[in-house]
Amino acid sequence: MAVFAQLAVVGRRNNMCVYVIAIFTMCESIKQRICIKFCFKIGKTATETYQLLQQAYGKDAMGRTQVFDWFRRFKEGRTSVESDPRLGRASTSRSEEMIAKVRTVIPNNRRLTVREIADDCGISVGSCDANLTDDLHMKRVCVRFVPRLLTDD
Repeated sequence: MAVFAQLAVVGRRNNMCVYVIAIFTMCESIKQRICIKFCFKIGKTATETYQLLQQAYGKDAMGRTQVFDWFRRFKEGRTSVESDPRLGRASTSRSEEMIAKVRTVIPNNRRLTVREIADDCGISVGSCDANLTDDLHMKRVCVRFVPRLLTDD
C-alpha cells in the first residue's frame, strides 16, 4: 500500500497512475467485503468482524461504520460485494449542444474573451475554456481564437 501511496504523490498529474491507484483501493475494499460476508455466514457478530479486519489489515482496514453497514446489508439478504452504481447529474456544459453553441459564437466575434463567451452561453469559464481548447481545438493567438493547426491558407 505504501508503494501505491507514493505513486499517487509522484504521478498525481498522470491520469494513468491515479486510475491504477483507484483500482487497487477498490480491490482492497472488495476483499474486505468478502471477509465481512464470510464472517456473517459463519455466525460472527459485526463487532467481532470489525476486530478481525483490524487484526488482518491493520491501518488499511475499513472503518467501523463501513464494516457495520456492510454487515447489515448482508444480514438483510444482499449477496453482492460490489458497490451499487452511483447516479449523478450529467454534465451539460460539455455536451454536443453546448459545444455547437460555443462554435457558433466564435465566428461572429473572434476577439471575445473566454469570460464573455461563457456568459453568452451560460456556462462556467472553466467549461468554456475546456470546450474551446479540448473539444474545438482552438487557442488564442494575438487576441483572437483560431484553430490550433494553422495552414498557409
